[in-house]
Parts: sequence; C-alpha cells; structure tokens
Amino acid sequence: MRHFVIGDIHGRITALKQCLELSGFDMDRDMLISLGDVCDRGDFVKESFDLLLKIKYLKYVLGNHDKWFLKWAITGKLEFQYGEESIKSYKGEAVPESHINLLQNSSLYYLLDNRLFVHAGIDVYKPLRQQTEFDFLWNRSLVEMIMKSGENPKTPFDEIFVGHTPTTVYNYEKPILVNGIVMMDTGAGKGGKLTIMNVETKEFWQSKKTGEK
Repeated sequence: MRHFVIGDIHGRITALKQCLELSGFDMDRDMLISLGDVCDRGDFVKESFDLLLKIKYLKYVLGNHDKWFLKWAITGKLEFQYGEESIKSYKGEAVPESHINLLQNSSLYYLLDNRLFVHAGIDVYKPLRQQTEFDFLWNRSLVEMIMKSGENPKTPFDEIFVGHTPTTVYNYEKPILVNGIVMMDTGAGKGGKLTIMNVETKEFWQSKKTGEK
C-alpha cells in the first residue's frame, strides 16, 4: 500500500480529481490522508465528499471549517460568515448520513510510522495527549516558528504534515518542507493549487490553479 496526503480541498472537485489522476492514486489499494477542510470556499463540497468516500483507505483529519459545517448539519446553526458554499452544494437536500458520519468519526490527528498528520499544527511545548482541539484545528505557532523565526522545533515525531496555513502566504505555490514540517495547503481554497504527496518519497502532484470565485 502506498500512502498519500492531500492539503485543504475546500470544495474544489476538479482539482481533487486532477490530483488523484496525476498521482496515479488507486482508490482500492492506496491510502489517502486528508488534512481536512473539504468545506467552504469552493462550490462542490458535496461532490468532494462523495468522491473521497469512494476511497477504500481514507483517513480523514478534521479541519476547522469542517467542524463549523458539521455543527450546521446537525443543528442548523451557522457560525461566523462561513458555510454558504458548503450549504449551497447540497442544493436544499439533507446532508447524507455518510457525510456526517465521516466528519463525526474523523480524527483530530493521525499517526503513521511516527509521522503526525494534523490540520493546523501543535504546541511544541506540550505532549500530544495535552494538546487541545484549538491546537489541532487552529494553532499556527508551529508554522510561524519555522517560517517567521527560522527555528528548528523539537518534537518527538519524524515528520509533521499540516494544512490550514496556505504556502501562498509565504509566496510559495508548492509544499514547503522545513525541519521535518511539511506544509501541504497550497492555496486551493483561495485560487491556488491543490497538492497531493506520496508520504514516503515526497514526490508530489498539483492541480491547475482553482481561480478566485
């Protein structure tokens, strides 16, 4: 089995299809680790979930936009200004139980061979068991340490794969690999590209730019 990781999809179904095709991903034999945030920004959230659910070995890590959407799907309450694109993608129909179950059963992080996969990051000064939901879904301190301060954070993991913070913020269109940290959100939600990577080899493939809405 090959292991792949993909950045924040944000309802960009065309980009998702391009990444799976370009990488030669096998829906029945390969594992895909999604770093969360399929929801919001793009128009095809429902279709993106439908496609992901066809992958036999899917590991889904919850993102902050996913959490907001899940709350709406269960309670009908919409938080902040987010969620309109996600809601519209269902065209007035109820969110399928399979979509709700995927998010409810998702993880705040995933471990594979001492590699950590998480949506936003972690607090490097706390052990994994003491991390909060905020750390996993929102905390950018790990990214800021390597990108702004140039630090080499000490963690017990061989590698940490994160989404949430677009590499385009730092004027990169490709994944950023620094000191064992791999930044996988290459801006698909904001007109950039979606990226899928082979976890072991670090070979990666990118969609075309998604374009601004």
